[in-house]
Amino acid sequence: MHIRYMVIAALLAVSFASCQQAPTDHSLPLKGTWELVDATTIEQDSSYSTFDASHKMIKIINDTHFAFLNHSAQPADSAKHFFSAGGGTYTLTDSTYTEHLDYFSDPAWEHHTFAFTVTLRNDTLIQKGVEKVEKLGIDRVIIEKYVRSK
Repeated sequence: MHIRYMVIAALLAVSFASCQQAPTDHSLPLKGTWELVDATTIEQDSSYSTFDASHKMIKIINDTHFAFLNHSAQPADSAKHFFSAGGGTYTLTDSTYTEHLDYFSDPAWEHHTFAFTVTLRNDTLIQKGVEKVEKLGIDRVIIEKYVRSK
């Protein structure tokens, strides 16, 4: 009878353990605020820098969400002032960081998923992946380099 209870207890323990949601792998310490310091785009056979030093962009990552803010150094009342923002949820498994863009200044980008390979070297985060939004005719590789904001 004693063995029967041990078997039942073991089966219950396995059942309860299998019901738990698998945690997201946060082995890379991505949480924090990151400032964009370099950006490259590759389209077809062309590679070019898309980093503009007259703009400032930050990305904020917490346990479940990301957000980015980008604006020009021009005064807000200037015709050349630019601002964009977006965010959503993300997953991280090993070095695959996948953003699910729920909000963006341009609604045509919303509800798309973008997968990146991320590497972290000291306080530098590099993400490389494909941006593809068919209805906008966008299909390109982007490489962005961020430094952890102090």
